[in-house]
Amino acid sequence: MLAMQSYCEASASISEAWLEGGISPCFYFTLVPTVLLTLSFFFGTFQCVFYHRYGTEMEPKFVPRSHLYRLQLAVSLLVLLQFLGGLVWRAAGGGGGGELPGYVILYGCLSMLGWAWAVALLRLERKRVLVRDRTRGHSTVLLLFWAVAFSAENLAFVSWVSPYWWWGLENTQQQVEFFLWLVRYFGTGTLFFLGLKAPGLPRRPYMLLINEDERDIEGGTGQVTSAAALPESTWQDFGKKVRMLLPYMWPRGNVLLQGLVLLCLCLLGLERVINVFVPIYYKNIVNELTDGSSWKTLATTVCVYVLLKFLQGGGSGASGFISNMRTFLWIRVQQYTNRVVQVRLFGHLHSLSLRWHLGRRTGDVLRSIDRGTSSINSLLSYIVFSIFPTIADIVISIIYFVTYFNAWFGLIVFVCMFLYLTLTIIITEWRTKYRRDMNTQDNNAKSKAVDSLLNFETVKYYNAENYEVNRFEDAILKYQVSEWKTQASLAFLNQTQNIIIGAGLLAGSLLCAYFVQDGKFKVGDFVLFGTYIIQLYTPLNWFGTYYRMIQNSFIDMESMFKLFTEEKEVKDEVNAGNLLFKRGKVEFENVYFNYTDGKEILKDVSFTVQPGQTLALVGQSGSGKSTILRLLFRFYDIQGGCIRIDGQDISKVKQVSLRAHIGVVPQDTVLFNDNIRNNIRYGRVTASDQEVEEAAIAADIHEKIQAFPEGYDSQVGERGLKLSGGEKQRVAIARTILKAPQIILLDEATSALDTQTERNIQASLAKVCSNRTTIVVAHRLSTIIGADQILVVSDGQIAERGRHEELLAKGGLYSDMWMRQQQAQDSDSASDTETKDMASEKLQPPSAIVGHRSH
Repeated sequence: MLAMQSYCEASASISEAWLEGGISPCFYFTLVPTVLLTLSFFFGTFQCVFYHRYGTEMEPKFVPRSHLYRLQLAVSLLVLLQFLGGLVWRAAGGGGGGELPGYVILYGCLSMLGWAWAVALLRLERKRVLVRDRTRGHSTVLLLFWAVAFSAENLAFVSWVSPYWWWGLENTQQQVEFFLWLVRYFGTGTLFFLGLKAPGLPRRPYMLLINEDERDIEGGTGQVTSAAALPESTWQDFGKKVRMLLPYMWPRGNVLLQGLVLLCLCLLGLERVINVFVPIYYKNIVNELTDGSSWKTLATTVCVYVLLKFLQGGGSGASGFISNMRTFLWIRVQQYTNRVVQVRLFGHLHSLSLRWHLGRRTGDVLRSIDRGTSSINSLLSYIVFSIFPTIADIVISIIYFVTYFNAWFGLIVFVCMFLYLTLTIIITEWRTKYRRDMNTQDNNAKSKAVDSLLNFETVKYYNAENYEVNRFEDAILKYQVSEWKTQASLAFLNQTQNIIIGAGLLAGSLLCAYFVQDGKFKVGDFVLFGTYIIQLYTPLNWFGTYYRMIQNSFIDMESMFKLFTEEKEVKDEVNAGNLLFKRGKVEFENVYFNYTDGKEILKDVSFTVQPGQTLALVGQSGSGKSTILRLLFRFYDIQGGCIRIDGQDISKVKQVSLRAHIGVVPQDTVLFNDNIRNNIRYGRVTASDQEVEEAAIAADIHEKIQAFPEGYDSQVGERGLKLSGGEKQRVAIARTILKAPQIILLDEATSALDTQTERNIQASLAKVCSNRTTIVVAHRLSTIIGADQILVVSDGQIAERGRHEELLAKGGLYSDMWMRQQQAQDSDSASDTETKDMASEKLQPPSAIVGHRSH
């Protein structure tokens, strides 16, 4: 017994855990350093062995220089020195000159050993790394060490009323011990939260950094695009994501919706109050039944309880009157958010450059939009009406249990909450990569399906149906592999949460039952505890789901945020004005342009088109003819030179005003999945039906449309697949005629037409283009004989220029092209004649054929 007294204080025993309203100091200061030393020394030794045997020295260039790491190291040393200082102070008689308990010496020595080993592990992780380690951040040993140390310091609050602890600050010893506790508390808290960020370690796996560095050296570029380059955590750039969400959280300019938001928040606060009073009134009913209270009192209590349950609904308030009312009022706010997000994103996509749209994957973009817009509504709903209320309920419950029952119940709730939330966050962060990979595979599968259906004709041409089906099946199988990993990890998370909740409920129920049996609590108190704790665990059980949903929403939003962050390649200047159209003079002056660096498409191109003139561009495919039209329409910005219309630099005016004066008939016409009338009306959406028909007559397609069963109401199908190539092109010409622009760009506008139709449309185009500046890209030279100026483009440069007769007289590139086309036309004519002769021979009797041949 004397040994026990020399180890603990007088009249105390290490076997006694609870002493005068608090944890026994002897028990606490023996248990805590033992656990910490076991964590750091025992498990840390295994980590050191593995790091030295299977690890490698990190190259200094990959180790980030961080002030936070220096702070991490300094705080660790400060905590270690605090233990040494406290032990020296107590040994020197600072504790009042009495006997120095053995547990104080044990606490100081073991704590210093444990923290010294933790500092060594911290420095080891900064110097060495496991080669096969695919994770980032500190090891589990260090994170668990800091978490336990911080939790242990929080346990001191349980002993708030105990005279054996320092909270009273009655003498110098307690004041010094309180100061040392403050150093430990803020030190361990700082280390725990800094440890989650791991400032002294690379942000990505070390082997990935090495591989990227090798590819950079081999490829000679500083950028590597890979899936691994995506953020490891969905909470990365959290502030940026929240700032993008802010405009959708508060409906600006709509007082009614703002009032609905405030009303919903008030109802949310009312729900928190009701959640506290429901178990209290349930307890009162039980106590009044057991105490034999009057019927009037009992009936009043029951009515109030039923009213509160009606307002609250289920245990989580999911189906109560207030919750349903709040959900009903929130519908308009949710619709506003959904509408604003989709409209802004749709407008942003239309503002992006042609380069981006040529490289996009339509199915991928559509899936990203669908998931992204729905995820914003989910985020707002979960954060405002699930996460915040759940945290508020947890805080209120801890305060209530500590106040009404005792500190043990608050401790049980706190430990369960802490373990539950910590493990939920850790496991959910671990599951992030599976969810992200599942989204990627889902996008791939949908993109393959959309791409295959859009190219239905090509699939049929090459009998590739089975190939496309197999490709889609392979994509589905890859998606299902990722889906299985996601669902399996979810099941593991749910089981972990269930174990924590069950253990907490068991411990609290046993303790409460013990106090009831001991006479300290009434039966109603046990009912109160059971009701309240179950009511608390219900939203807590959903907390993991809410957190996963929020994280999944962030993952789903990543692709949408990426769309929002796509920069516009072609932008209007800040003070850009409208194009002041006068006569339609077009000038290219020393224009240089390239789609990608290092390969010039246009080199020093200069020409002038006078108002009302027609300029023709001819040349080999890929020489840059269509690029000239795209630059004039300002699909791209040039790298050098200047493009002017009526003396105004088109890069200095608004794109909308520029394109309002230009009409384009493209080489490849794509129509909307609508009727013919609306497709033609797209040239000017305010045009009347009569104007639409007049444009169709001018484009020589009116009679063809009238021959259709439904006339102008005939559906053209997706991308106009129900029409022939010539019909689609004539619809495009009718659109341009309806727009009535001052400048017309024709990109091989009659390439898909037969000879007779081409002649008819050429006549129509001649009328439309009269007195208008026209630039024509032509393949058939016979269609541009009457052009005022012809430019022969070769390798991005203007090789020849002049009128038709002048270019033929030069005997250059244009003359060669003309001769080849004439020879090809003569050959086609001869083939047609021979075909007709063979057909006439087949119609004659055999004798006639023979006689003819003999003759």
